[in-house]
Amino acid sequence: MCNCKKNIKVDESYVSFKDIDCFENACLVIDNLLRILKEPKNTNAYWEKFIEKIPEAYYTRDSKKDPSEALLYLVCSCTSNIMELFEEIDDEEAIDAMSKCEQECC
Repeated sequence: MCNCKKNIKVDESYVSFKDIDCFENACLVIDNLLRILKEPKNTNAYWEKFIEKIPEAYYTRDSKKDPSEALLYLVCSCTSNIMELFEEIDDEEAIDAMSKCEQECC
């Protein structure tokens, strides 16, 4: 254990997240995902179950209805699967949205 006496102010601990809208980043990922999944050839039982887990806050675009950040958690916990689909489809817009969300928020 370190005996250092570094004081970290609470308002400084998450400075790197300042001005980043992780809810909106997650919404953009889901926007792209739902657009891609409209094509029947791109969907399967996994994605059908995934869609059921999308919280109401996404559909209302109201982050206040998502205080536990369920949407961000859903996106971040499935990053590999989402990115695999986006890359398989070769959708640059979707890949960019997922990359941004992953880098800034996950």
